[in-house]
Amino acid sequence: MKPSELNVLVIDENRIRAAIIEEGLRGAGYDRVTVIDEMHGLARRIAELNPDVIVIDLENPNRDMLESIFQLSRAVQRPIAMFVDKSDEASIEAAVEAGVSAYIVDGLRQERVRPILKMAISRFNAFSRLNRELEETRGELENRKVIDRAKGLLMRSRGLSEEEAYALLRRTAMNQNRKIAEIAQSLVTAASLLDPGAKE
Repeated sequence: MKPSELNVLVIDENRIRAAIIEEGLRGAGYDRVTVIDEMHGLARRIAELNPDVIVIDLENPNRDMLESIFQLSRAVQRPIAMFVDKSDEASIEAAVEAGVSAYIVDGLRQERVRPILKMAISRFNAFSRLNRELEETRGELENRKVIDRAKGLLMRSRGLSEEEAYALLRRTAMNQNRKIAEIAQSLVTAASLLDPGAKE
C-alpha cells in the first residue's frame, strides 16, 4: 500500500509535538493523517476512524496511561508506533507484549517519523503472519489428533487396520464433500454420545 493510501491516526495531547509528527508524515507522502489530542473516548474514536496505522506520542507517560494504551493496542490489531520521552525496562517489555510494533524512546524528530512508521508496519505484518502460521499449525495438530482418535475408533469397532480406517474416513469425506477432520470429529463426537464412558 502506498503512503498516500494509508489512513494514519496520530494520538498526541501535545499539539506542538503532534505537528512535528504530522509534518513528518505529510512530507513523506502520507496524505490521510488525522490527529487526536484527547485521550478520553479513544477506543470509540479509533473504531470510527478505522486507521491503517496508529502513531502515539506520550511526552511523560505515567503507569496508568501506558497500561491503557497497551490495552488499546491489544484490542485494535493495527500497527502502532509509539514515541515516549522516558521509559524503563518494564514499560518496554509491556509495550512489546501488548503488540506495539515500534517503541521509540527519546527519538521524536520529523525525519525519523517515516522510517519508524514503515518499520512498525513491517514488524506488525511479520508478527501477524507468524501468528497466522502458528494458528494454522495448531489447527493442523488438532485435526491430526482427531483423525487419529477416529481411526482408533474405527479400528476397534470394525476390526480395520490403520490404513483401512484412514481410507474409510477419506472416502466418506469425499462422498460428503467435507474435510477428513470434519468427518473424524463427527465420528468422535457420536462415539462419545453413544458411550460416554468409553475411552477413545
